[in-house]
Amino acid sequence: MLKGTNLTKSWIILIGSVLLITCTNLNGFAQGDLMVFPKRIVFDGPRSTNELNLANIGNDTARYNISFVQYHMNEDGSFTEITIPDEGQNFSDKFLRYYPRSIILAPKESQVVKVQLTKVSELKPGEYRSHIYFRAIPNMKPLGEEERNNDTTTVSVRLIPIFGITIPAIIRIGENTSKITLSDLSYTVVNDTVPTLKIAFNRTGNMSKYGDLSVVHISPSGKRTEAGQANGISVYTPNTIRRFTLNLRTDKGINYRSGKLHVTYSAPSDTKKEIYAEAELELK
Repeated sequence: MLKGTNLTKSWIILIGSVLLITCTNLNGFAQGDLMVFPKRIVFDGPRSTNELNLANIGNDTARYNISFVQYHMNEDGSFTEITIPDEGQNFSDKFLRYYPRSIILAPKESQVVKVQLTKVSELKPGEYRSHIYFRAIPNMKPLGEEERNNDTTTVSVRLIPIFGITIPAIIRIGENTSKITLSDLSYTVVNDTVPTLKIAFNRTGNMSKYGDLSVVHISPSGKRTEAGQANGISVYTPNTIRRFTLNLRTDKGINYRSGKLHVTYSAPSDTKKEIYAEAELELK
């Protein structure tokens, strides 16, 4: 060992945070300082191009790389990243192209990303799904600007969060035969304070379902009171079931020990109104 030589170690840890947009009341969604609108794109007609609007809602210039990732939806609605499609699942990424592939946004600036359908002649009837991933690139200081560490024998650790958003990019070819039924309704109270409704979405057919869930409490006298709402619930192919738990309202004086809960799963409010499925649960 050379005398008079001090060694300095500096470690940088990048912490990733990816938000999958699967259920939200917003038409767009924000993670970190990035807002994306709309929260999903679907090619299911003659239109071959969709546009995504990205906005930097923060106070610093930000850079984002854009790529595709693949996900399997679990029964509870969570996601697991995969590289090989499940049986009955098709990826859409090889039939889509997007531009630009990276963007730099000044504070309060926005930009359009175009997503275009390609190789249409190679598409067979069915549904194809991949997820577009917007990954924030951390702003690393030049070496000359690194903060000095007076103790050259210690190890310094910097935690740098990396934010990301993914949105589904779906292609649908041919007739949509998918249907949904609701089952396994049950009412429980969590921690003796939070009334909840558990429900199973059962999907059949060749394509996914996406819609809004609403719950109405009907008292023994027939009074109807809104008890809960959840927008943007998906059941993706090839899944045949998704289990969901909804916290019910406690601010309207509803007596959940009597009456019944009427549950409706319908097309999103920004499309043509269509009820996919209904069910009721008698309360005791």
